Amino acid sequence: MRNDTATASAVLALTGGPANVRHVTHCLTRLRLTVADPAAVDEGALRALPGVLGVIGAGTPSLQVVLGPGVVDTVTAEVERQLAAEARAGGVRTEARAAEMGKGSRPSPTGPTATPQKGPLAASLRRIANVFVPLIPALIGCGILAGVNGLLTNAGWLPGLTPALAAIASGFMALIAVFVGYQTAKEFGGTPVLGGAVAAVIVYPGVAKVTAFGVHLSPGQGGVLGALAAALLATRIEKWCRGRLPGALDVLLTPTVTVLVAGLATLYGLMYAAGAVATAIGTGANWLLTTTGAFAGLLLGGLFLPLVMLGLHQALIPIHTTLIEQQGYTVLLPLLAMAGAGQVGGALAVYVRLRHDTTLRTTIRSALPAGLLGVGEPLIYGVSLPLGRPFITACVGGAAGGAFVGFFAMLGEKVGATAIGPSGWALFPLLTGNQGPAPAIAIYAGGLLTAYAIGFAATLAFGFPRGTARSTAPSATDRTPVGPA
Repeated sequence: MRNDTATASAVLALTGGPANVRHVTHCLTRLRLTVADPAAVDEGALRALPGVLGVIGAGTPSLQVVLGPGVVDTVTAEVERQLAAEARAGGVRTEARAAEMGKGSRPSPTGPTATPQKGPLAASLRRIANVFVPLIPALIGCGILAGVNGLLTNAGWLPGLTPALAAIASGFMALIAVFVGYQTAKEFGGTPVLGGAVAAVIVYPGVAKVTAFGVHLSPGQGGVLGALAAALLATRIEKWCRGRLPGALDVLLTPTVTVLVAGLATLYGLMYAAGAVATAIGTGANWLLTTTGAFAGLLLGGLFLPLVMLGLHQALIPIHTTLIEQQGYTVLLPLLAMAGAGQVGGALAVYVRLRHDTTLRTTIRSALPAGLLGVGEPLIYGVSLPLGRPFITACVGGAAGGAFVGFFAMLGEKVGATAIGPSGWALFPLLTGNQGPAPAIAIYAGGLLTAYAIGFAATLAFGFPRGTARSTAPSATDRTPVGPA
C-alpha cells in the first residue's frame, strides 16, 4: 500500500532536510525542489526509494524527483505540509522561502530538464508554461467527457444525458480565457482576480457590439493568447499604479485603472491582434499537415525529446491550447507522442541486447509500464540517454511514428487530442479527428506500433558499437555513453 507521507518525509530527509529546501513545485510527473546546498542531496538513496522512478538534476540547485502521475500531487502536498509544520515549529524556513511558498506551489512545465534553465528565453517559456500547466487536469477531464459524449451522440444512445454531458464538457472551454487570465496574473505577480476580470472581457457576449479596426468583434476572439496578453498588460498596469498611489487611493483607484485601461486595450487592440495570430496558428497547422504531413511528423516525432531537454517544448503549450479551443483538438500532440514510443522500442532493444546487465534490465522492467503510459523520464534518464547511441536511435523510432501519423494527415485523416498532458496509451481516450474517433484511434495505434518497431530495430542495429559483448556491456548506472552519442 502506498504511503505518501513516508515518501515525502524520506525525500525531505535525503535532500538535506527542510532547511535545505527553498522552493517546492511539481509538474505532471515530477516533484521539483530548489535546494540551497546540492551537495547535501543523497542521489543514490533517493533513487532507491520505493515509488521513485528517477532523479534528475542531482548536483544542481534544481532537483527533480520523478514520481509519476497522481502520486506527485499527493507527495508534493505532503512535502509542503511538512515544510509548513517545520516553519511553524520554529524557524528552519527562511523569509525568502516563506515569500515563495506563500504564493502557493505552481506546477512546472512538463518535460525533462537535466539542468537548471538559463537565459531569458527559457525563463519566459517556463513562466508561460506555468500559466497553462495547472489547467491541464480540467482539459483532460473535459476532453474525455467530450469524447464520451461524441460517441453517445453518434450512436444515438442516452439522448436525455448527452445535452448534460455537452454542457459539462464545454463549460470550461467556454471560459478558459478567464482561467488563463487568472493564472497569468498569479504567475507574473499581479492580483489574480484582476487578471481574470480583464480576460473575461474576451468571452463576454456584449463584445459583439464593439467595433475595432472597422469590424465587429466576436466573443472569444483572440482566445487564450488574447487572455494571456490582456492579463500581462493588467499586471504591468497594476504594478505601476501600486508604486505611485498612496494607500487610501490605492484600494480604490488601482483596480479601477487596471481593469479600465487593460480592458480598453484588450477591446481595441489585443483581441484583434491575438485573433489574427490564433487564426494563423490554426491555418498553419492544417496547411503543414495537409501538404507536408509525413515530413512534419518525422521532424516533430524525432526532435521532440531534444527540444524537451532544452526547455523549448514549453512554447508549444499555448499553441496546443489554442488549437483545442479553436478546432476542438490539437493535431500536434499525437505526433509528438511518438517520441516516447520510440524510447519504449529502444529500451526493449537494450533489454534484448544487454542480457547480462541485470541492473539495467531491472531498470527497464520497472520503467516500461510507465513508458507505455507516456511517462518517459525513467527510460530516458535511466536507460537511453546514459548509453548515448540508444537515445538517438530511439528518436529515429519517434520520427518514424510521427511520419506514419503525418502521412495519413496528408490523405485527409487527421488525428488530434482533445486535451494535453497524457501520451502513449493514456492518450487513447482523448483521441478524435476530422473523421471521428475510430479512424483517429486506429491511425494513432499504427503510429505507436511503427515507433516501437523502428525504435527497436534501429537501436538493435546501430545503438551499440561493433563488437559490444552482451556480457561486458556497461550498465546505464555507470553514466558512461557507449560510443559516440
